[in-house]
Amino acid sequence: MDTNVRRTAEGASPGTMVVKPFIDGRFVESGSPATIEVVNPSNGRPFLRIPAGSDRDVDAAVGAARRASTDERWSALPVRKRALQKLADLLATQSASLDVLDAEEMGKPVSLAVANAAAAGALTRFYAEAVDKGVGDVYPGDRHCYVSQRRVPRGVVGAIVPWNFPAYNAMLKVAPALAAGNCVVLKPSELSSRSALRIAQLALEAGIPEGVLNVVPGLGATVGRALGLHPGVDMIAFTGSTHTGKQMLQYAGQSNMKVVLAECGGKSPQIVFDDEIDLDVVSESIASLLVTNQGQICSVGSRLLVQRSIETELVRKIAARLSKIRVGDACHPETTFGPLASQRQCERVMRYIESAKQDGLELVTGGQRTLQESGGFYVEPTIFRDVPPGSALAQEEIFGPILAVIPFDSQDDAVRIANGTSFGLAAYVWTSRVSRGLDVAKSLQSSVWVNAAAPRGEGPGHAASFEPFGQSGMGAEGGMAGMESYQRRQLIWINH
Repeated sequence: MDTNVRRTAEGASPGTMVVKPFIDGRFVESGSPATIEVVNPSNGRPFLRIPAGSDRDVDAAVGAARRASTDERWSALPVRKRALQKLADLLATQSASLDVLDAEEMGKPVSLAVANAAAAGALTRFYAEAVDKGVGDVYPGDRHCYVSQRRVPRGVVGAIVPWNFPAYNAMLKVAPALAAGNCVVLKPSELSSRSALRIAQLALEAGIPEGVLNVVPGLGATVGRALGLHPGVDMIAFTGSTHTGKQMLQYAGQSNMKVVLAECGGKSPQIVFDDEIDLDVVSESIASLLVTNQGQICSVGSRLLVQRSIETELVRKIAARLSKIRVGDACHPETTFGPLASQRQCERVMRYIESAKQDGLELVTGGQRTLQESGGFYVEPTIFRDVPPGSALAQEEIFGPILAVIPFDSQDDAVRIANGTSFGLAAYVWTSRVSRGLDVAKSLQSSVWVNAAAPRGEGPGHAASFEPFGQSGMGAEGGMAGMESYQRRQLIWINH
């Protein structure tokens, strides 16, 4: 592995930002004096303190959002469309500085073009154009009635987002919620608050009225819980662990039966058949996804299900590709593989590695911490072979760069192993036979990517939506269907 730990280029950081709740168009003092220390994972040094958050912060933000949702400032379609278009422009122009904020806080390399701030701008532009594209229904009736159904905003949306792609995940919730006409209280991860707060400032500059987008930083146990239980919140849009997603459902039941949209954990399989598929293409794709954001992706293909006859060759090619990463400070433009997001996450990943070693699993490559002299939380990309399908390494979401290799003999065997977890978020099928790819896809309990050839172009852009299965969550996200998740159907029946 090539290492390039260096200082961040002078002037790359946008400097110290105010980290306070952003409510009703301005920064305010938190209702709690408690603070949280934020550590730069590239060097292990504390550099920021943020509020722990409080019920009072959430009350104020929900109140501001409620006022904005009822005074009609945000109800007009042209207003929403123009403001979101302007916000998309601002996100594009500010993308480099937003990426640095995220790199400093949780270690996503600034070189990573996947799910970065520029992509957040493109996503926002899609939903700006979608504002006036929603449709309702008119039902057949007799000559004495007119029956229609329209889609209306749910009201106040509590958006709770994770730390792995901070700016992008924030807009993945905020953009469709605002386009649908809602007002939002956003709770970013305590590991990565600043890009969300900067986005709120940009939203105000774009013409989004005060109170429409509020941001409350803090702990999940304070701010997240308060949003889940708040009777003034009409919907929770959540991305995070399955455990916390279940808590959100409980909070909804304990309070006002608010709607919960949840994208939770995953243990996605890469299924590779020995039917003359190009193993160079396959190995490049599998390895690239595994090291993207250090494997801290809910849909990462962390289980490699490979037909036994090609297992040795494919694993060798993947290991060779992993050796070409450039490890270093996430803020350095040449870094392709940064640190894990926190010391806690680093320790969690290493526990899985050490447990697999103790269980006697074959370690192909990696398995160690690296660049420890930097003080950062770096872990080598790691491959284990002959992993039992029922083991922790094959069943639990690790959220790190660990690949569990599981050989199979037949298509039925592959499908059984792939579906043999509690999750159903994503799956990847590699075959030169489109008919086999479709057959396997119809048998899998998740969204499926069939990669019979190297991908070209951008596909459907942001128009596609997906809906998780099992303990990976509930509700459609992305595309027009994702925007409709933030609306309810209102029946209007006129007798005349």
